[in-house]
Amino acid sequence: MTETAAESTGPAGEPVFRPAVSADVPALVALVESAYRGDASRAGWTTEADLLDGRRTDSEAVTEAVGHPEGLVLLAERDGELLACCQLERRGERAYFGMFSVRPGLQGGGIGRAVLAEAERVAAEEWAVGAMEMTVIEQRAELIAWYERRGFRRTGEFSPFPYGDERFGIPLRPDLRFAHLVKELKAAG
Repeated sequence: MTETAAESTGPAGEPVFRPAVSADVPALVALVESAYRGDASRAGWTTEADLLDGRRTDSEAVTEAVGHPEGLVLLAERDGELLACCQLERRGERAYFGMFSVRPGLQGGGIGRAVLAEAERVAAEEWAVGAMEMTVIEQRAELIAWYERRGFRRTGEFSPFPYGDERFGIPLRPDLRFAHLVKELKAAG
């Protein structure tokens, strides 16, 4: 992300984007957990609480993402308040998109679309990659449909869920796996 973009201020009500720094890690962990796990996550539609128990992430994983030499964690804030985040990681000709989280009470209000658009802009314009890829738990049909409406497509590839590794949560069913999605990007200009 350029310094100009990181320091920009959006129009009234619009989120401001900036890359996360190590001081943001505790707030990021709390945001990700609230968006996906436990009762708090049920206020939004991205909850995984019916599929997984336990934690979604921890300080170690978020610190690694924030400091990744080929990536960044993008924050969306309004008046200094953390609204949403996502992780971007450059992987050759593609960017990996993950850790996408919006505060549960704000989901459905356009913040997620704005974060996704900024992530796509960074990947296409600043990193000059041709596609963005992600994995989504296959059973999250509503979430996959949301991504498909935004131009992602299923690749037909799947990855196994890491059963037995509680860093990814405690599965509440035996058939979880990740579907791979990809979206071709076009650089501006």
